[in-house]
Amino acid sequence: MERTALVVGVTGIAGYNIASALLAEGWRVVGLSRSPRYEVPGVEHVYADVLDRGSVEAATAGKGITHLFFATWSRQDTEAQNCAVNGAMLANTLDALAVTADLQHSVLVTGLKHYLGPFEAYASAPADTPFRETQERLAFQNFYYEQEDILFRAAAQQGFTWSVHRPHTMIGYALGNAMNMGVTLAVYGSICRATGEAFVFPGSPQQFNGVTDITDARLLGRHAVWSATAPAARNQAFNTTNGDVFRWRQMWPQVAAGLGVDAAPYPGRSTPLDGRMDHADDVWKRLVAEHDLTDLRAGELASWWHTDADLGREVETFADMSKSRALGFLDYQDSVRSFLDLFETLRAQRVIPPLGS
Repeated sequence: MERTALVVGVTGIAGYNIASALLAEGWRVVGLSRSPRYEVPGVEHVYADVLDRGSVEAATAGKGITHLFFATWSRQDTEAQNCAVNGAMLANTLDALAVTADLQHSVLVTGLKHYLGPFEAYASAPADTPFRETQERLAFQNFYYEQEDILFRAAAQQGFTWSVHRPHTMIGYALGNAMNMGVTLAVYGSICRATGEAFVFPGSPQQFNGVTDITDARLLGRHAVWSATAPAARNQAFNTTNGDVFRWRQMWPQVAAGLGVDAAPYPGRSTPLDGRMDHADDVWKRLVAEHDLTDLRAGELASWWHTDADLGREVETFADMSKSRALGFLDYQDSVRSFLDLFETLRAQRVIPPLGS
């Protein structure tokens, strides 16, 4: 039987890479986004507002959807608003598919804020590392918990199975995405190379010296496809990280080398990018003209605030992958290559300047 996936948020970093992994496995893929940004080759694009159940019904009617991959979110001013809005987005999608689809399985992508807490109390009383799926929820309101509960209720009512993925910081190809540290660092390094500014690790001493990990978006895609099809993965939540760990003091020189810039000495304190990169759009406009790059502003590519949040944490952050290994997912991704492969792709797509220029 043909399997047809609906990927909600298909132009985001998670959705794009999930769609790519599905296509590689021979799935038919319908990609849903609110408006056209760019098209993913091989994906049938439809457009709807997931805050409007009727528009989702109209977009998915007659598509033969069998599997849902929900990989989008909308940041609000408070966590209460995050719960209301992001909960409604998932609930509307599931309610619409109850009418238009014969859903077999739903995959929900959340993240390690499950263990760290919401932005309002971010890393103030986190779970102990390494993060494990068996740990209890934190005593904070969290839209990830709200979404999980909505998913669990819908699965029980509609008779489909589910899986939840909790990636760490995602590194991979996607443009204009609020959570893409890899592209942000590529823009930062390119600006430093062009201006002679120091390529300084912008985060906290705890992040610079502590153990951490990342999630390659390509691995997330493969993990999501596995969890949607492996019987052992049904009705389970999974951490999704590369499978190795590192310290930023080790990684930073390798990131710098991949961008053709020298790694500056660490000053021993956070030096956030947000504010320090206020001139980025002006510099980037010049680089676009000099190197015939894709005509985008630095502010459309880089998410200074989100990278500052990730690298500025004052607690150690890494997740355990033993549960996935025990259930049969043995995939692994070298984290250095996550960065270097992304930089090569960005150069090939003329998003950042070539090396040696």
